[in-house]
Amino acid sequence: MFGEERKTKIMERLEREERVDVVELSQSLEVSESTVRRDLRELEEAGLLKRTHGGAVSNKIAVKNGVNLEPSFREKEVQYQREKQAIARKAVEWIREGDTVLLDSGTTTFYILQELKAFQQLTVVTNAVISPQHLDHHPGIELIFLGGTFRAQTQSMVGMFTEQSLGLIRVDKCFIATNGVDPVQGLTTPTMAEAAIKRRMISCAQEVVLVTDSSKFGRTHFAKFGELEQVHTCITDGGIPENDIKSLRSRGITVVTVDTDRND
Repeated sequence: MFGEERKTKIMERLEREERVDVVELSQSLEVSESTVRRDLRELEEAGLLKRTHGGAVSNKIAVKNGVNLEPSFREKEVQYQREKQAIARKAVEWIREGDTVLLDSGTTTFYILQELKAFQQLTVVTNAVISPQHLDHHPGIELIFLGGTFRAQTQSMVGMFTEQSLGLIRVDKCFIATNGVDPVQGLTTPTMAEAAIKRRMISCAQEVVLVTDSSKFGRTHFAKFGELEQVHTCITDGGIPENDIKSLRSRGITVVTVDTDRND
């Protein structure tokens, strides 16, 4: 199928459904996800749609919701699920019994939380609000919730009270998520409120572990919250471009890629 024909089919589907997904388009058009992303980028440059994380929306939806759209927690949960689960399994290898661990809100860190059941003694601090049921019947794990203003889009607590709480603690490890990783722009996320919390989290941790699937590389969003040099370790999947691996390692960051072929 030629490029113009693919783009026509993408626009026809967008006209019907107002949103399209990279993975679904890749399967229906029988091309690679990178090809779909290139088509979406070219369509966006032509002013025909607005790209979002994992896909695109019609201009009508983009105008209605703002140009810097952010998918909901539930939408993100089903994107790159296998990669996120594999990243979470690898991430817990950085945790030791007795550690104080800070978990950012996000779907990848949500899977990390589920892996903590193997530990006998941990203190876990988080601004996510979906956590308690996943650590039931684990008396050795002390779970501390950061108060603040509830943000439904990310199922997290943000705002002044959350920032103040983070200013009072120090943790061994912080597992931070991101919407965008760029060698020049650093770590970014769609909103200032989320960026402020992530920035505070990084500042109170002895060790910062970035957990992100490879789709976030090369993306830049509205609000910057950190420099790559603030990250000690990056755990991602094998889809990360080689030049991004080199860029991270040149900054002294340990890069770990995970195998997503494991059957669960």
